[in-house]
Amino acid sequence: MKTSKMYDAVVIGGGHNGLVTAAYLARAGKKVAVLERRHVLGGCSNSEELWPGYQVSTAAYVVSLLEPKIMADLRLRDYGLKILRRSPSSFTPLLDGRSLTLGPDMAECQKQIAQFSKADAENYPQYCEMLERVARQLEPLMQRTAPNPLPLPQSWRKKGMLSKVRNGHQMWEMFQALGELGDDLPDALQLLSGAARPLLENWFESEVLRATLGTDAIIGAFQSLSSAGSAYTLLHHVMGQAGGSRGVWGYVQGGMGALANALAQACTDMHVDILTETEVCKILTSEGKVCGVALGNGRVIETAIVASTVDANLTFNRFLDEADLPTGFRKAVGAIDYSSASMKINLALAEAPKFSCVASDGIGPHLYGTIHISPTVDYVERAFADALAGWPSTEPVLEITIPTSLDETIAPAGKHLMNVFVQFAPYKLAENKQWDDIKEEFADRCIAQIARYAPNVPAAIEHRQVLSPLDLERTFGLTGGNIMQGAMTPNQLFFMRPVVGWADHRTPVRGLYLCGAASHPGGGVMGTCGRNGAAAILKG
Repeated sequence: MKTSKMYDAVVIGGGHNGLVTAAYLARAGKKVAVLERRHVLGGCSNSEELWPGYQVSTAAYVVSLLEPKIMADLRLRDYGLKILRRSPSSFTPLLDGRSLTLGPDMAECQKQIAQFSKADAENYPQYCEMLERVARQLEPLMQRTAPNPLPLPQSWRKKGMLSKVRNGHQMWEMFQALGELGDDLPDALQLLSGAARPLLENWFESEVLRATLGTDAIIGAFQSLSSAGSAYTLLHHVMGQAGGSRGVWGYVQGGMGALANALAQACTDMHVDILTETEVCKILTSEGKVCGVALGNGRVIETAIVASTVDANLTFNRFLDEADLPTGFRKAVGAIDYSSASMKINLALAEAPKFSCVASDGIGPHLYGTIHISPTVDYVERAFADALAGWPSTEPVLEITIPTSLDETIAPAGKHLMNVFVQFAPYKLAENKQWDDIKEEFADRCIAQIARYAPNVPAAIEHRQVLSPLDLERTFGLTGGNIMQGAMTPNQLFFMRPVVGWADHRTPVRGLYLCGAASHPGGGVMGTCGRNGAAAILKG
């Protein structure tokens, strides 16, 4: 093997968290290399020209959770990052000719909701204010390294007095933050650990509003609205402010890959070496410490620090030898839940979709935001029940975006892109069925479902890409196709992410850090995992 020059730190993975990690390390004066297996940067937040003239956000498709502090620290707007605010932000068509449109204009939201329930129209502002108050108190906790408060045995992890004091201080801060919630505390606890369905049913009576809001509780998760922990997934999606205000999601102009490009330019200006089509095969260790990485081309890069932004399964079970890790830790990693039921369909359209419930041709405001094909809570629950039995949903839950409604730079003139995020498409299928054999047929079913609401869509399709859960695993290195690098359930969050006792980005191998969505605070295009991971590295 040939040995390459030594770096202070090597980052595995050129997704947004990897680039954020590298940028903060370089900002502190470290010599850093980023190693990306694919030909394109961004990980799940990438863009590819799948068809001539179309810049397709192949996986992630909207942004809100990206920390404003990261954007400011790394001057991402100076490097071309522009987030397009969507207003209205949500559109739910119904087969009876009605629809529900929601956005930042509260008065207009109430007018829309009043079509279905005057009581819900009155309650909606209070619900939004409650979410805002809870998110405002909890968001700082999500943006810090999680404490390790449990009295773990010394054999699991030895903790010095300074570390124990720091953990105690963090727990006290969390206690104070919860105290600030006052009368909102019961709702906050329900959001942190409860199910979304009873929460929404306590607030609202109209099915379309419950289902529209409830979609945020299942996206990217293999859970129903009645599952414990689904309410946190709902809260998680209203944390961010990158779209201009809390809970408002935006498009990245130029496609999601424009975020990766801005981060890459920031890194390059700080002399980070970014290597694409460079696959890491092994993390090298000596006497319990990192000493380098071995690449697929036979080369070795020497380093004392490795920041892995791929998931825990790949990091610990593929890149390390069994002897590198304590038996208990490896067992805990093996128990991480990667259950997944997500699929992505990308469509190039000759014309904009025409929804039967809206008297409009071309691009109207209803196409700016997310289009929900999920008219009732029971519809969502039936879709989940199919997946639980090992079958793609008979009537899938579809979250659709038309980024070309606001961004003319990503498609030829007059053409459009449609992103379709599908729930529920289980990674493990019943009766030994294989995704490679059924994915196109299931995509046809999804498009037929869209056609019930927008009849012109099937004939308008000029190109399509179908990414099954298995494709997501193969393409993006997501175990089980889980887009969050591990389920966002209560037992895998906060100080239990990735496993109990190791929520501070460190690992049993000295010099190896976990800096991707597998670490606290988890999935989403936020960059917090990378920023906090870099801070842990700099502390040593």
